[in-house]
Amino acid sequence: MWVPLLFVFLSIIVAPEFANGQTYVYKYEATVMGGLPEMGLARAGVKIRCKVMISADSGNTFILKLVDPEILEFSGIWPKEDFVPATNLTTTLTAQLLTPIKFEYANGVVGKVFAPVGLSETVLNLQRAILNIFQLNIKTTQNVYDLQEPGVQGVCKTHYAMSEDAKDDRILLTKSKDLNQCQEKIMKDIGMVHGERCVECEAVSSLKGAAAFNYIIKPTATGALILEASGTEIMQVSPFNILNGAAQMESKQSLTFLDIQKAPLDPVKGEYLHRGSVQYEFGSELLQTPIQLLKITNIKAQVVELLEHMVTHNVDVVHKHAPLKFIELLQLLRVAKCDILETLWTQYKNRVHFRRWILNIVPAIGTTTALRFLKEKFLSGELSLAESSKTLLASLHKLTVDLEAIKLTLSKEQKIQDSPILREIVMLGYGTLVAKYCVENPSCPAELVRPLHELAVQAASSNDIEKLIATLKVIGNAGHPSSLKPITKLLPLSGSATAVLPLRVQIEAVMALRNIAKREPKMIQTMAIQLFMDKTLNPELRMVAALVLFETKLPMGLVITLANAALNENNLQIASFVYSYMKSMTRNTTPYFASVAAACNVAMKLLSPKLDRLSYRFSRTLYLDSYHDAWMAGAAATAFYINDVATVLPRAIVLKARTYLAGTFADVVEVGVRTEGIQEAILKVQEGPDNADRLTKMKQVMKALSQWSAQPSSQPLASAYMKFFGQEVAFANIDKTLINHILQLASGPAIRTLGQEALDAVLTGFKSHYSNPFLMAEVRRILPTTVGLPMELSFYTAAVVAASLECNVTPPLSADTRVAQLLKSEISIKAAINPSVSMHTYAVMGVNTALIQASLMLRARVHSTTPAKLEARIDIMKGNFKLQILPITGVTKIVSALVDTFAVARNVENLSNAKYTPIIPAALESQSASSEIIPAGQSSNNSSELRRPSDLKKKICSESKAFGIKSCTELKSSNIAFIRNCTLYHMIGKHSIMIDVSPGNHVRSDGPAIENIQIELQVGEKAADKIIKVITMSEEERLDDKSVLMKLKKILVSGPRNTTSSSSSSSSSHSLSSGSSSSSSRSSSSKSSSSSSSSSSSSSSSSSSSHRNSNSSSSSSSSSSSSSKSKYLSDTVAPAVTILIRALRVDRKVQGYQIAAYVNTTDARVQVIFANLEENDNWRICADGVILSDHKAMAKIAWGIECKEYDTEITAETGLVSKDPAIRLKLTWDRLPKSMMRIAKEISKHISRITKSLGVSLSKAKNIPRQIQLSVAAASDTTLNIVLKTPKVQFYCPLFTHRKCLHNTLSHRLHIH
Repeated sequence: MWVPLLFVFLSIIVAPEFANGQTYVYKYEATVMGGLPEMGLARAGVKIRCKVMISADSGNTFILKLVDPEILEFSGIWPKEDFVPATNLTTTLTAQLLTPIKFEYANGVVGKVFAPVGLSETVLNLQRAILNIFQLNIKTTQNVYDLQEPGVQGVCKTHYAMSEDAKDDRILLTKSKDLNQCQEKIMKDIGMVHGERCVECEAVSSLKGAAAFNYIIKPTATGALILEASGTEIMQVSPFNILNGAAQMESKQSLTFLDIQKAPLDPVKGEYLHRGSVQYEFGSELLQTPIQLLKITNIKAQVVELLEHMVTHNVDVVHKHAPLKFIELLQLLRVAKCDILETLWTQYKNRVHFRRWILNIVPAIGTTTALRFLKEKFLSGELSLAESSKTLLASLHKLTVDLEAIKLTLSKEQKIQDSPILREIVMLGYGTLVAKYCVENPSCPAELVRPLHELAVQAASSNDIEKLIATLKVIGNAGHPSSLKPITKLLPLSGSATAVLPLRVQIEAVMALRNIAKREPKMIQTMAIQLFMDKTLNPELRMVAALVLFETKLPMGLVITLANAALNENNLQIASFVYSYMKSMTRNTTPYFASVAAACNVAMKLLSPKLDRLSYRFSRTLYLDSYHDAWMAGAAATAFYINDVATVLPRAIVLKARTYLAGTFADVVEVGVRTEGIQEAILKVQEGPDNADRLTKMKQVMKALSQWSAQPSSQPLASAYMKFFGQEVAFANIDKTLINHILQLASGPAIRTLGQEALDAVLTGFKSHYSNPFLMAEVRRILPTTVGLPMELSFYTAAVVAASLECNVTPPLSADTRVAQLLKSEISIKAAINPSVSMHTYAVMGVNTALIQASLMLRARVHSTTPAKLEARIDIMKGNFKLQILPITGVTKIVSALVDTFAVARNVENLSNAKYTPIIPAALESQSASSEIIPAGQSSNNSSELRRPSDLKKKICSESKAFGIKSCTELKSSNIAFIRNCTLYHMIGKHSIMIDVSPGNHVRSDGPAIENIQIELQVGEKAADKIIKVITMSEEERLDDKSVLMKLKKILVSGPRNTTSSSSSSSSSHSLSSGSSSSSSRSSSSKSSSSSSSSSSSSSSSSSSSHRNSNSSSSSSSSSSSSSKSKYLSDTVAPAVTILIRALRVDRKVQGYQIAAYVNTTDARVQVIFANLEENDNWRICADGVILSDHKAMAKIAWGIECKEYDTEITAETGLVSKDPAIRLKLTWDRLPKSMMRIAKEISKHISRITKSLGVSLSKAKNIPRQIQLSVAAASDTTLNIVLKTPKVQFYCPLFTHRKCLHNTLSHRLHIH
């Protein structure tokens, strides 16, 4: 029966009405609360209570007035604690809160809103939230329906459902909103302009929202009366997948009818202006950082005070709160007008440290005022070129863009045009600003890029190639669709008008399409596929067109088209480029490219498997990624390698890195290099004889480059560019102009003057301080809540670094001392160094206005300082260098890091009473167990499970007794993962790590004090005088060593040939030969050394070896024979280098380490011994290297007690595989530590996993145990065969080389003709 009655009611009453001459009085309460859904944890919120009075004004215009308003704030444990009245704030805002507003209202729809000019947007938004309750689009023919309805949050999908309470004669209406499906979403993003939305990643978005309203409506004779209305809005937020836990903002509204008064309301005197509609309007919150709340009284004085504090408190060591003060200063300067900046500059521009701070802060302000200030200072000559370049580059990319900023950037001042660096920065920056503006305003006008189109036309008509390329880069940065037409005119798409344009112009025109493709992918796909399919075009241009296609997220049809084209492609470079992309994409794990990966899987079935066997000499695309669904985070790397058979070097290489985070992605960095004139220059190198030495070949290359420099051609040697977040920030052509400029700079008087000034500063002593602030990240998203207060999600990272250096030289030297005099002097340099850094990171969710803040904040603070006092003594004539490090006194905290999460509530009228509540109650942390935490959706009565925070406390210490230093790392962690085992809940809580360094226990207790730590290096004849611990050989060692050397001697003289094994594709083995018995020359010369006889050999290397030995005397030969039998060269040879690293104790007892290097030139043997200086410590490292022949070298590394516990041996040799020159490396071992064996096995497993994707064949084999062998053979002028053998696995991979490079090198070494 109720359905017919409902329709009868709807046919009579359309929407609520307010009768003329009457005032309707309601009780209103609104609450917004931020925190985690579980009760018993900290939350922060704001509550507003008042009476609402509404009466008719004229026609469809009504008046709304608030009565008895009250604002309350909350920061505490929910629901135990209560809201606290913000009395002072209520008093301050009473005048505004009591100001009536007007609004249009007809058929349940709120129209225009009118308010006096003095009413702030913050207060007006609170009143809009009340009007939003009355927004009812009631249809007379349906009781269940949905529509896109305007509201506070924008125009969003709204679902209506109505029913009747026949007993009480009431209509029950439910209205729900999906805040993720909005035609017009009210939202402001700051610092996210270069991030792109990943729709596929948002299937489990990190931000979800919905609102629901319940109405009880009473039909009346003149209309309908809302008796009661209540609404709840939930916004779930997480940097990860919200299914794995999320924080939430909960907003509630309650409106209850009280009475109808006969007297109507009167508006205030004055003009009422149109102030928008029921939709939220942004105000001062855009300039208010959520990290802290400031009350601005005298902005000039506050700015000066903060700047003075920052400069004076960050001189020697950076203050631990410096990043927070830096953000506070930024907030003030963003509000300040240009005259404040002018005052600061005039007052401090001549003070070095203040000047540096101002120039570092101004770009981070990110306003048009800051940009105008920097530009004016450069044009007036108050900034140097270096200062202007640095500040303008930073300012243009941090700017909050508007049309005024764009017009300010597109300047034609001659001073900027005359500087190539500034002109490039400003032009590229202009394109970036246009791109940022168009992201925020999709209907941005084409007039913004029309000046660029005119520049391109002028450059093309005047044949100014470099200007044309630079303009195309700016057009590419802008990425405006209207640029398609001028770009098309430069491409060989129709007609022959582009035939005269160089290839690099056409390539740059194609690359300019990449940012346009983000807005118009289908149009770019049509152009790019047309270029790719035209086989008459240059292959490099076609591959660049394919590169652009790859980035447009190709549909299935185009993927199959590309695959079919590659299958029928005659040019293997292009076929390999396309095939490698599709093969790489089949391994994609990111949601963004999921459809492309599926299409590529199908396409791979069409392509010939022969393309998989193409080596790396062919063009390739490599794509690697990793994505974690639970974290909604990932990374990807792409490499485009464009090659040409006829070139020595690759034509072009492009490397790009992308990150995915919280439903967005960004191309963080991209680097591209294109070889141009260098290709032709190298190809002009005249082919010399195969046996020409390396010096001759280098002279030929230098001659070719000098000839290129003398030619009138304007072709650059190479070009390179760099992009950040998809925007090109710098590019350079390595051409004659650049090379000549560098040569002039290097040989000019300026560089010599600078060097002399630096030398004079060191000699006379100096004290220097450096400090610099960095705003490393500022990402904000502001969106309205249903109560009219803004909800903000933000992420900030700021850092301040400081360093101080004090240097003194003794004895004092005069300022005119030259380098030649220094080389003959003994000087002592004392230096005190103290680098330090403080970094703060904030992640905030909550209410943020200029009047009141209530938010949940995760704060990470890192502070690090590493003081050191050094003294260096240098005597170049005696070959002595000594560095002394003074000991650490007391405990020095090297690193401290603290991460905590808390709820904070504060208002601008009572900042001293701001309340901070840790997310985990202090009482709960001290209890062994508690049932205070109640999971979401579970009542306290049902929560019988005892829960307590997950705590971790750990302290790890390590001590170096040799240097008397102790280092301790202390970890503490308490999180809420006991509630829910997910990443977000593991992060929330309190975590800390501290690393400190102090004197060791034995030093602090009973051990002698350490004066300093000394590092001494002695080279030359006096190296032996510095030996403290002499390493000698026992008689047993001598006998063992003699036995080993006799066996080695037999091996060397047993035959003239060395053998090794390599492999072709069939893994066949061949002998590795030296070619002309050169392997035996070393053994024969070794035999002849004892009798001082000479021998001859057909190889020149053998002859030189024999000639060297024939000139040695019998005594030296005897000495050589003796030393060759010694395990330690220290028995017969003086050390060449001695290094002592020791702690100097007051009792003069030796403590530390000794490194001694011995060289025996007669036997081509080098030995390095690392030993502990303690008398009874025989642990040491012995490294021994010897050249056995011109084609074979061997090194042995042993360590442990007397170097007998573990050992490895490395052999390198060259020779022939069949007739092909080859090189072999062999690693053998007898005993290795278990940890090394475990790491080696893990590396082997990892290599096995990636070999298949790299085209490497793998097979199991039973090779020599405890041996790894790598063989590389030059099978042809352009092919290498690589074989890697491990004890159980064999790898084979064919690679390539260019222009006989390895073949010629090995052939020259082996004298193969």
